Amino acid sequence: MDYKGFLSQFSRVACVMSVNLKKEGDDRYLIEDANDAYKRTVVKDLADFVTGVSYTRYIPKAANFEDLCDSCVTNDRPIHTYFDIELYNAWMEVFLTPLASEDPDKKMLLFSYEMNPKAEIDKLIDISSETATNVIKTCLKLRETTDFQETMNSVIADIRMQCGAKRCSILLTDYEKRQYSMLCEDYGNDPNQIPLSAFLTEEFYRVIETWPRLMNKSNCFIITNEKDMEEAHKIAPEWIDSLRGDDIKSIVIFPLRSNNKTIGYVWAGNFDPAKALMIKETLSLTAFILSAEIANEQNIQKMKIMSSTDLLTGVLNRNSMNNRISEDIDGVRKIQLPFGIFFIDVNGLKTINDSQGHLAGDHLLKDVAETLQELDRDNLEIYRVGGDEFMIIAPDIQREEFEKMGEELNACSERPDRAHFAIGSCHSDEAGDVRKAMQRADAIMYQHKAEYYERHPEYEWHSKPV
Repeated sequence: MDYKGFLSQFSRVACVMSVNLKKEGDDRYLIEDANDAYKRTVVKDLADFVTGVSYTRYIPKAANFEDLCDSCVTNDRPIHTYFDIELYNAWMEVFLTPLASEDPDKKMLLFSYEMNPKAEIDKLIDISSETATNVIKTCLKLRETTDFQETMNSVIADIRMQCGAKRCSILLTDYEKRQYSMLCEDYGNDPNQIPLSAFLTEEFYRVIETWPRLMNKSNCFIITNEKDMEEAHKIAPEWIDSLRGDDIKSIVIFPLRSNNKTIGYVWAGNFDPAKALMIKETLSLTAFILSAEIANEQNIQKMKIMSSTDLLTGVLNRNSMNNRISEDIDGVRKIQLPFGIFFIDVNGLKTINDSQGHLAGDHLLKDVAETLQELDRDNLEIYRVGGDEFMIIAPDIQREEFEKMGEELNACSERPDRAHFAIGSCHSDEAGDVRKAMQRADAIMYQHKAEYYERHPEYEWHSKPV
C-alpha cells in the first residue's frame, strides 16, 4: 500500500510501521514509509531515507518502544503516552494507532510524536482514570506527614500494590561519587523475601552501572518474559543470572531524574505482566513527581549541612555549637550528665600560613579534625568554633573515661610531621553548667598554649586579648 498521500497530511513527525508477528529481533519492526518531517529527524538528505528496514537503522533499539508497538497491534487499540526521554533530553508525546492490514501475520501502525524541552502539565494529566487514582494517592501521601522517610516508606508500599509486584524499592545514586543507597523498599508480609539491603554490597554498584545501558536513554527498562531476559542478559549477565536465581521473572525500572541527572531509580519486581502498560504509565508520572520530591529533600539536607558543618574539616561549625548550647540551656535537648568539654587550639598556624601559605595551614586544620574524629567514642560532638579552635562536647561520660580521652589527645598533640595543638578540658556533673565548663576548659587550653610557645619561640603567636 502507498502511504505517501496518507502521511503527507500530517504536519507532525509521522511514519507507518509494520510488526511481523512471525519474526523476532530487528526484522520484526520495520519502517514502511514516513513523511518528510520524520525523515529530517533521522537523515541529513531525504534521498538517503530507505523504507522497509528496521527502525534501528535510524534510532537506537528501545525495548520500551517495541513493547508499545506490540501492544498497539495485538490489542488493536491506539496508545497515547508522554514521557521524559534522556536520548533527546526532552519530553516526548507519542501516538500509536493501529492500521488495517491484509496480512494477519503483519500488523500495521501509525507512529507519530512531538517533543518539548520541558514537561507540559496538560499532557502529563492526560492519563487513564486508574493511573490518575494511583498518582493522586501518591501525591496525597507526600503531604501526609513531615517525616520524609516515613512518607517514602508509605509511598513505596502503595506503588508495590499498584503494580501487583512482590517487591518494590527506591535506590538513590550518585554516579559522580560512584555511590548508591537504599531509600525505601517494600515486600509486603512475604516471609520468604530477603530485604534488598542484604544484597547492597560494593559489587552491586556494578549492577546499577548497567541500568543506563539497559535503558539505552529510554524512559524505562522492563522485562516481562524470557525473551526480554535473554536480551538483557547480553548486557548484564551477572545481574540477570541473580534475578533468575531469586525467581524474579519480571521487573520494571524507572530512572529518577533532576536537572538532567539521574539521582536514583524506582523499580518493581515480579509484577503482573498483564498490567504492564498501566504500570509504565503510572510509574512514568510517579517517577516524575518523586524525582522533584527527592531532589527537594536532598537540597534541604545539603542546606542543613552547609549551615551546620565546617566545609573545610567536615566537623560541625560555630553556628551548630551555639544552637547546641542554646538547646541545653533552654531545656530543648539537654546534654546528658555527667559531661566533659575539650577545647583544642592549633599551634603554629599563623607562622605556617605566613611562611608556607594557607593551603598548608588548611592541611593542619584538617589534620587536627581527623585526629579528633578518630577518638573511640560514638556520641562525641566535635565543632570548629574559630579559625584555629575546636571544641568537643562529650555527653554521658564518667570522669575516668573522660580523663582517658584527654590522655589520648595529649599523646597526639605534638607528633612529628603532624599538626600540634593545645588542649584544655573540664568535666562536670552539674546541670546548667555547660558555659562554665567551656570557660574553664578554654582557660586551661590557653595556659597550655602559652607554655607551648615558650618552648617553641620559632612560632609567632598573637595572644588572646584580655
